[in-house]
Amino acid sequence: MNLLPALPILVPLVGALIAVLFRKAISFQKGVGIVTAALMCVVGGMLLVSAAASAAPLVLHMGGWQAPYGITLVVDKFAALMLFFGALLSLVVAVYACVDIDHERFRFGFVPLSLIMMMGVNGAFLAGDIFNLYVWFEVLLIASFVLLALGGERRQMEGSVKYVTLNLLSSAFFLAGIGILYGLAGTLNMAQLAEVVATSEHTAAIHLSAVLFLAGFGIKSGIFPLFFWLPASYPTPPAAVSALFSGLLTKVGVYALVRVFTLIFIADVSFTHGWLIVLGIFTMIIGVFGAASQFEIRSILSFHIVSQIGYMILGLGLFSELALAGVLFFLVHNMMAKSNLFLISGVIGRLKGTTQLKELGGLYKEKPFLSVLFLLSAMALAGLPPLSGFFAKLLLVMAAIEAKAWIAGGLSLFVGLLTLYSMTKIWSYGFWAADEREISHIPSLSRGEQWGLYVPIFFLSAGCLLLGVGYPYVIEYIEAAAAQLMQPHSYIEHVLGGK
Repeated sequence: MNLLPALPILVPLVGALIAVLFRKAISFQKGVGIVTAALMCVVGGMLLVSAAASAAPLVLHMGGWQAPYGITLVVDKFAALMLFFGALLSLVVAVYACVDIDHERFRFGFVPLSLIMMMGVNGAFLAGDIFNLYVWFEVLLIASFVLLALGGERRQMEGSVKYVTLNLLSSAFFLAGIGILYGLAGTLNMAQLAEVVATSEHTAAIHLSAVLFLAGFGIKSGIFPLFFWLPASYPTPPAAVSALFSGLLTKVGVYALVRVFTLIFIADVSFTHGWLIVLGIFTMIIGVFGAASQFEIRSILSFHIVSQIGYMILGLGLFSELALAGVLFFLVHNMMAKSNLFLISGVIGRLKGTTQLKELGGLYKEKPFLSVLFLLSAMALAGLPPLSGFFAKLLLVMAAIEAKAWIAGGLSLFVGLLTLYSMTKIWSYGFWAADEREISHIPSLSRGEQWGLYVPIFFLSAGCLLLGVGYPYVIEYIEAAAAQLMQPHSYIEHVLGGK
């Protein structure tokens, strides 16, 4: 029995237990967080290599109970991609957090909470049955809620209440959808559900279940019109937490949408995926207009999370191999670029004492290195070549043209222009304009703080560049993963063992 698929869950669990046992040793906890994240990267890399080398997904039946009766962990190319880049992001944030997170938050459990959240994220990527997907969502929801509220500031608590209220509503929709599917199929294993739903005559019940899943995962992803909790919540915690949330939590929601709408709900694509296209377009537009109206850096970035999620939902709605390749490439690109911009906002807050654009200025002269790193990530988010965002958007626009969805393709380009406007607004106010305040900045960072903050930012900025420059090599794996999603028979056959 190959136990490798279980390690992305076991590694953060063990790390969290060790951190709890040594909760008073803050320096040791920091080391545990970094080492655990590094081990997750190793495991994620091994799974990625294994997935690249095999056309079949890696399946682990826990306790020897064969599907559909037991708990099944499945690692296909898509899951392996998300596991690896999720672990990579957690490692970068773990290093950054050693400087960004204060002593009190570490004392009250930042490290074990972040590792428990990673366990939930990884469990969601691995889940082979729909109920365990729900369980892992609840694990990461509980941990992320405490992380969001950690510190107890008034603004944080307001954001936390909105976050947990809407996500509990999301869980209720999700659970209702599960109940309908179980009543129809008598199983919760996703592979067997795919078989039963494909031949079921209960079209109305299946459509209702699909809508409930869309509402549940849509709230977690931040899609229109269920996104308003996100811009209210994500700017409130420390930058390290915001970066972790922006890179992982909404992406888990997108992952779940991709999984169920390429495996289970594909019998009536004109209904299900037609709605996805409409919602994707509205999410892109509302998110980017919201960002354009803001003058606080993290609020701008939070609205852009919504806008960028719209691109992914649109690609899923187009439902072609090219479109899904665009969604997968966009997911990886956005995990790096958007998380990096949140980390940069944290450094700006430290240097200037604020992230309000109208109170900033002079960073280009004071911190030229930071300015270059910001430009790399900002222009990647806007979609300028040869950075990662250009190829992500190019794939989706090409997919829209291929599907003759001219309006969707045109609006994608329009939203890209407004994204560029938002990024240049941050550059103009924060970096290029002169700082006219009497006190232009707070004391300089120590050498150790500079290493702890700048190395993670440099790493993610380089990733945006390398992902774009190395596009011909990356796209080969991405296209294979997209093809695997479009042809789910291999997934079904290997999970069910030929039954």
